[in-house]
Amino acid sequence: MAWFSNNANCGFSVFTLATVGWILSSMSMGLVDWRTWHVKGTPPYPPAVAYVGLFRVCIYEHHTNRTTAIFCYLYSSKDNFLPSEIYMAQSFLLTASIFGFFGRLVKILALRNMSLGLFGGNTYNSFIVSGILNIAAGMFILIAVFQNYDAIINSKGITFPPSFQMPFKPDVQEVGMAIQVAGIAAFLMLLSGIFSLLYRCSLYAQVHPEISEM
Repeated sequence: MAWFSNNANCGFSVFTLATVGWILSSMSMGLVDWRTWHVKGTPPYPPAVAYVGLFRVCIYEHHTNRTTAIFCYLYSSKDNFLPSEIYMAQSFLLTASIFGFFGRLVKILALRNMSLGLFGGNTYNSFIVSGILNIAAGMFILIAVFQNYDAIINSKGITFPPSFQMPFKPDVQEVGMAIQVAGIAAFLMLLSGIFSLLYRCSLYAQVHPEISEM
């Protein structure tokens, strides 16, 4: 069954796409540089570079002796200074991680059944469920990326506590590497989900040629 070998390779490739996308999505949550702030140093604020993440912020303050002080702050449930796009991105990325995890589990079940020659309804439905979960995860990640990208492009500010010694808006605000990682994760998750649905239809047509010929 030459077609089975090709399908098995295709199914594994789709699973690999989902796995890499899920890993990158999880990594982006831990990265601190979703937004990069550059403060030139106008009194009363010292020159600094701040990396704003989804769950923490790190501030590098440049002093006159050319040393750099690192100050990292982990957000808590009591913090109310964060903008809505960061709160929403936290929820979206966590939800996407959960969806991606279960999508991978369902895909493993589908590939296992296929390797055992079990081409029944459960196998086909598993590909559908996995595809939907991966597409949903990709959409959640994409929304979080677009919201934070929009905040950067429109130079939206953040009201940090006075102890942070950071202005409401920086002199320059740039897209951080974490947004790029999350964007790639969203693309891979969406691609995996679409391929999973198409793969299910292709697999069903090859196992049941009498239906495809009708």
